[in-house]
Amino acid sequence: MGKLLLTGGARLSGTIVSSGSKNGTLAIMAGALLGKGETVLRNVPSIGDVQTMMDMLRALGVKCEEEGNGVVRIDATEIAATEAPYELVKRMRASFCVLGPMLARKGYAKVAMPGGCDIGARPIDFHVKGIQTLGAYVNIDHGFVEAECEALKGTQVYLNFPSAGATQHIMTTACLAEGVTTIHNAAAEPEITQLAAFLTGMGAQIEGAGTSTVRVEGVDELRGVDFEMPPDRMEAGTFAVAAVVTMGDVRIERISEEVVEPFVLKLREVGAVVDISETTMRVRANARPMPTDIMTMPHPGFPTDLQQPFAAMLAIADGTSVITENVYERRFRYVSELARMGAEIKQEGRTAVINGVPKLTGAQTTAYDLRAGAALVCAALAAEGKSEISDIEHIERGYENMVEKLRSLGAQVSNLPNEREKETVCV
Repeated sequence: MGKLLLTGGARLSGTIVSSGSKNGTLAIMAGALLGKGETVLRNVPSIGDVQTMMDMLRALGVKCEEEGNGVVRIDATEIAATEAPYELVKRMRASFCVLGPMLARKGYAKVAMPGGCDIGARPIDFHVKGIQTLGAYVNIDHGFVEAECEALKGTQVYLNFPSAGATQHIMTTACLAEGVTTIHNAAAEPEITQLAAFLTGMGAQIEGAGTSTVRVEGVDELRGVDFEMPPDRMEAGTFAVAAVVTMGDVRIERISEEVVEPFVLKLREVGAVVDISETTMRVRANARPMPTDIMTMPHPGFPTDLQQPFAAMLAIADGTSVITENVYERRFRYVSELARMGAEIKQEGRTAVINGVPKLTGAQTTAYDLRAGAALVCAALAAEGKSEISDIEHIERGYENMVEKLRSLGAQVSNLPNEREKETVCV
């Protein structure tokens, strides 16, 4: 497992270009299973999770080729297999979302229970109930979800919680169902709108994406499409935090105000100057951040995926902040790692009280999950001295070329070989 070595204290300054959206890309790649003919995806981020999804498609017998420069070609005209391998599904939760599209195309699908970051219970109940409501028989046994149907039929689906993953999964499954499917209490994240745009380009009939009610009218067949991935709002938020904690001046290109507004409001609350044009966001700071309270909620609330990086920023705020996590109960695993660096955080249940300190100190830490890793990177950039972050494969799952981008802004950061690599070098 790799490590990162960071020396804090450098003021970040310069421009980066936002990568394609991780969450959006994964949902769209699963949706590509619905189409016959070639689908061309552009601005696809080169990250671990995308590689896993490409391996998944290939395991199903789908043609999937990476051309370089962010271009991926997928041809799902023929789906040779209907069982998703356990070793791939356990790596990443989003891979579970191939179940519905396979079922819609082949009438049968078997997928292992999903894995991914350990951030708390992320039940598949909403996914399964939605697919059952569409007319599928679903059996869960020995760690696998098995679904079959003669034909899917449009229906009314109500989600007890506006789950983005379940909304995306039910949308894709319903595209080839007979009749109209209406999803009530649907998630409204930008990634939902992006997936709907992709599916509509394939020939799907979808209305209301981005609102609490999504209507999908089934069609007989979908075709491949040429589609460009939207920018990653979580990456933009992470680099915005990095700018604030280093009292820097960072410009993020290829981003829109529409997708960053929930966290931009909080950046301004802590004293950052944020200027947004049509496609660019500039973040500046010249003092310690001020404290603020954060409560994660489904969109348009504050995104749970940015809770951890913001905690790193609030750890050096001039005052006390409170974070309430309403989405995943184990998203505070990074607290003990920030404490190694001198952060004063008291966490109980879904709430963390952060007493800001004047400075953090470099330390050896471990990235327990993707966004926790991002928080540790932000903290290390602000800290005095050197920090070492282990298990960076979690970070590489979701951030494209993070080291190179940080270096381009003036950060002192490098990859460290793991022990096995060191032994190989010695030989």
